[in-house]
Amino acid sequence: MKTICLYFEIHQIVHLKRYRFFDIGTDHYYYDDYENDRSIGEIAERSYMPALNAFLDMIKENGDYFKVAFSLSGVGLEQLEMHAPQVIAKLQELNDTGCVEFLAEPYSHGLSSLANDECFIADVRRQMSKMEEYFGKRPTVLRNSSLIYSDEIGNVAASMGFKGMLTEGAKHVLGWKSPHYVYNCCQAPGLKLLLRDIGLSDDISLRFNDSDWEGYPLFADNYVNRIATLPEDEQVINIFMELLALGISQPLSSNILEFIKALPRCARQKGITFSTPSEVCGRMNSVGDLFVPDTLSWVDEERDVSCWLGNPMQREAFDKLYSIADRVRIANDPRINQDWDYLQASNNFRFMTTKPSNVGLDRGIYNSPFDAFTNYMNILGDFINRVNSLYPEEIDNDQLDSLLTTIKNQGDEIQVKDNEIVRLKTRLTKAQEDVDKLNAKLEKLTEKKTAAAKTTARKTATSIRKTATKTAKPAAEKTGDKK
Repeated sequence: MKTICLYFEIHQIVHLKRYRFFDIGTDHYYYDDYENDRSIGEIAERSYMPALNAFLDMIKENGDYFKVAFSLSGVGLEQLEMHAPQVIAKLQELNDTGCVEFLAEPYSHGLSSLANDECFIADVRRQMSKMEEYFGKRPTVLRNSSLIYSDEIGNVAASMGFKGMLTEGAKHVLGWKSPHYVYNCCQAPGLKLLLRDIGLSDDISLRFNDSDWEGYPLFADNYVNRIATLPEDEQVINIFMELLALGISQPLSSNILEFIKALPRCARQKGITFSTPSEVCGRMNSVGDLFVPDTLSWVDEERDVSCWLGNPMQREAFDKLYSIADRVRIANDPRINQDWDYLQASNNFRFMTTKPSNVGLDRGIYNSPFDAFTNYMNILGDFINRVNSLYPEEIDNDQLDSLLTTIKNQGDEIQVKDNEIVRLKTRLTKAQEDVDKLNAKLEKLTEKKTAAAKTTARKTATSIRKTATKTAKPAAEKTGDKK
């Protein structure tokens, strides 16, 4: 039986402000709060809320037949917390239905998987904790930023305990193979791979409202028929896209939500089900290894990472940023960590691309790739100075790690001793209370004994007097008789 695995990405970039060379060292706040509030408010109103309400209606109408999955970056969630908390409330309402799965991804929605394994692992685990905090479950399936994947990344994901990972069904990787099967990482066979169907996904996210497209207009019944007519053994159809495709990329006026709402009814008629990624990984067996020696993604025609690292400017910014990754991780300063998350976001590197793209790229405040590079590097220069100012630059990372480990261990020892002192003080207080109670009891017993002794003495004295009186009376009577 065929099943549709429907997944949506939710991520919001943090817009950087104009930051000039002369701001370095004097201004440590890098963000355009007005633009962040404006853009997120608009996206929430035009896309997120209408789309999430539509999904909730679909679940109410179809019960647990309809399933959907979401992946939220930690940075995106922070922005929603500040500027659109109603979106989080709606996601929690969807979560309560039991028909929604939340996936793991890097907290920053960055490129750490291409630079530093330890940084990548920490990035993902922080997002997982955030998901567990908000939705009560720890994710078991990983979706890397922009579906970035390679054999090495898959091996790292498997070492973290994930049972599945999402990536792109790229033609140069699959060759003659179909994306409608479950595969596994060639370096870690226990990690199952779900591959995005590029055509079926892009028909919705990119082409739905394109009147020049040969498939226009796209109707739900025709769309489902295409799935139903696939070969019988091709059983899993992965349709992945950004949530803002519903309402922003494809405007609500195009009836995109009506199309989405009609999918369950049409699918049910064809005997097609809906499943979450974890359900697919749990139910379906892998048909074999997938070999991905070179990194792939879901962006541009090449389906690689060249949109972020394709020119010298991007590589320079990337290398400069991750040159301090270990130092940031070791220092673990809250304000530094937050800026680190925002500066890692992949969009910052995408703005520097010089590649032509089949998807429109809005560079925001930047006039050109060089403009984006210059602004980012100014900010990065100030950030690096702040990181280095935490500890002397002459101390290398290994020394710093050792030093901070020693400090931490000493701190742990002090804490243990402090806890022991508190415990002993508690015991001493309790012992003193017990002594006081015993003294009080002893005092009462002493008082009782004294009182008892006095009572006994009185009784004894009384008894002696009575005995003496009785003895005196017979003697007097005998004397009288003699007379």
